[in-house]
Amino acid sequence: MVSTERLVSILIPVYNRADIIADTLSSALAQTYEHVEVIVVDNASTDDTWAVICDYADTDSRIRPFRNASNLGPVRNWLRCVEEAKGTFAKILWSDDLIAPEFLAKTLPYFDDPEVGFVYTATKIFTRQPGEGVLSYVNGASGVYDSERYIQGDFKGKGYPLSPGCAIFYLKDVKKNLMLHVPNAVKSDFSMHAIGNDLLLFLLTAHQYKKFAHVSETLSYFRAHSGSISLASTDGKLPLHYNLARGYFAETYRPDLMGLLNANIFFDLKKYPGAKNYGLSSVSDFYVSCKQSGVNIVSLLTVFARKVVVRFIR
Repeated sequence: MVSTERLVSILIPVYNRADIIADTLSSALAQTYEHVEVIVVDNASTDDTWAVICDYADTDSRIRPFRNASNLGPVRNWLRCVEEAKGTFAKILWSDDLIAPEFLAKTLPYFDDPEVGFVYTATKIFTRQPGEGVLSYVNGASGVYDSERYIQGDFKGKGYPLSPGCAIFYLKDVKKNLMLHVPNAVKSDFSMHAIGNDLLLFLLTAHQYKKFAHVSETLSYFRAHSGSISLASTDGKLPLHYNLARGYFAETYRPDLMGLLNANIFFDLKKYPGAKNYGLSSVSDFYVSCKQSGVNIVSLLTVFARKVVVRFIR
């Protein structure tokens, strides 16, 4: 039995991934860091996913497989993984993604600094071969940074990660900060659409720690396919709900960021007329309370200038 002192729980929530779950499991088991457990929770798949998981579990005792009697929805399945974990650290590995063999070995040393709350790595988004993907989440050199850099960077759209698939956290913080429900004014069910819960894991942890760490080497790989949440969103659902999550964070913890967020929301509402389908028609809809939902002209101009620069560079 592996000691739990520095045990890493690799958490793999899965539903109907019979064709690719083997790659994900192999990725988890190939870690050069030895002290791991692999928690796999099948959310009542209707294909052969469970059979593939069991085949792997029969050959490697590090895999701890679980199966829900019925489909719980995505976020409840994530939380089932968390509940079953026994490690000090938690590495969420989505069932369609991969990590390099050195992922844990190269991220864990940063936790020797007790002020570091999470570590994330550069990522490639791929369709066929991981090495051929589009590079993402390269935010400077490898090292330790002030947590405010992440928070400000996210609100300013500077390309910081939204998905914990490229990151590792303390298990205790995932238990505390991975929210099932996110309070909001439009009754959006975050437990089912699962857009924004992931970002809040980063924001809340960054709010609670002084530092985070970044590894500029590509050690995580996101698979782009028609079934992924990100590619399935073509009508603004993704950015709108991420801003809804940011609205909760700003209103609850960082009201100083509301002016900046409001400017981003203003432009998104113009860009996505279908926002009304989600009950989002004005800036105030992104907050539980609408006391500070005005759009600051300075923030508006700043965001507009940034969008122009980004478009020009592209």
